[in-house]
Amino acid sequence: MHWLSWIIIILAIQEAGWMAFDGTRALTIGDYITPKSGAYAGQLGRWSKIVESVGIAPRSTLMKSIFVVYGFAWLAIIVCFIFRFEWAWWAMLIAASGSLWFVPIGTLLGAIQIVLLLLPAVRR
Repeated sequence: MHWLSWIIIILAIQEAGWMAFDGTRALTIGDYITPKSGAYAGQLGRWSKIVESVGIAPRSTLMKSIFVVYGFAWLAIIVCFIFRFEWAWWAMLIAASGSLWFVPIGTLLGAIQIVLLLLPAVRR
């Protein structure tokens, strides 16, 4: 496996792992992890505005469940990518693209993953 693939995997694990963790925590405890102090205390990230614009309440059980399912599905895709399942490259590309809404960190990490996935060395 090319070393660029390992960078993709590390970035994906950070993103998918966070979504799975924070979504599961939000479902069990009641809310996502948010800043405890400062100007943004208790506020969700900019992604919440995007979610609200399509009619989903960011703190709803639906959204928390989306986080959990997306995170754990992506973690499974990462394992399949490591084991070079034929379809896993496409699944990683779709998962990274789907994380672009998770502004700002998901957008940055997802964009990096997409660029790296499209490089010929990784596509082999």
